[in-house]
Amino acid sequence: MGERITTVERDGLRFDVRDEGPLDGEPIVLLHGFPQDSRSWSEVAPRLHAAGYRTFALDQRGYSPGARPRRRRDYHIDLLVDDVVALVESVPGGRAHVVGHDWGAIVAWALAMRRPNLVRALTAVSVPHPGAFLRSFATSLQLLRSWYILAFQLPWIPEILLSSKKIATVVLRRTGQPAEAAERDAARLTDPAAVRGGVHWYRAVPLWKPRAALKTVTVPTQMIWSDNDVAIGPVGVEATGRYVSGPYRASILAGTSHWIPDEEPEELARLVIEHVAAHG
Repeated sequence: MGERITTVERDGLRFDVRDEGPLDGEPIVLLHGFPQDSRSWSEVAPRLHAAGYRTFALDQRGYSPGARPRRRRDYHIDLLVDDVVALVESVPGGRAHVVGHDWGAIVAWALAMRRPNLVRALTAVSVPHPGAFLRSFATSLQLLRSWYILAFQLPWIPEILLSSKKIATVVLRRTGQPAEAAERDAARLTDPAAVRGGVHWYRAVPLWKPRAALKTVTVPTQMIWSDNDVAIGPVGVEATGRYVSGPYRASILAGTSHWIPDEEPEELARLVIEHVAAHG
């Protein structure tokens, strides 16, 4: 049956992994977003286990205590993808279904574009294909929704503000996150190093090559978005299908905020199970 995978090491960094569910289950890799960690899947994963799947929830670069380099260039999207490659190649069979929320969705999209041989099926939650997302900046109010990306380019200020549990809790609650989840995530942000690691993902965005974001995804893909998302508007979501040449489906959760895994874990799990079952 094999053993549990609790850590993955790459380039001197150690990443924590929550490996749960039946040991012989098909692998599903779960990628969290900002400012969360693998616990964001705590209500989704048990439902996947009950359906027979084995989940690998990764604490990504900047979130795992053993993987917090200090330079922003160490958070380039290529490195974030390579971290997940190291995990996927270590799971049974060396391939996995991949589910990502928020920043985790961006990494999942990039993984599917660059290493489709590792991805059995992709589920992107909240964030559309990067090419569609970039184009929405010029064709909608998405730039205004994404004001925080510019704010996070400032040195030290984001770390100072978000390491205040009171401020972080207020920010998360105002964006629609349930109270218990907001308390959980704000508590981990009291460590300024934990804040810096997550914020560096945004600070590294200017280092990206825009053309790399325009590649078409060939693996079976589903896009899940919620219409009360304050950070992501509908235009990029609606355009995402143009960037997928493989089987594609899209779902919109009405009345739900950006924090889909916390707010609608049962519905999210149902959609993931349907998708991976169709492309197992």
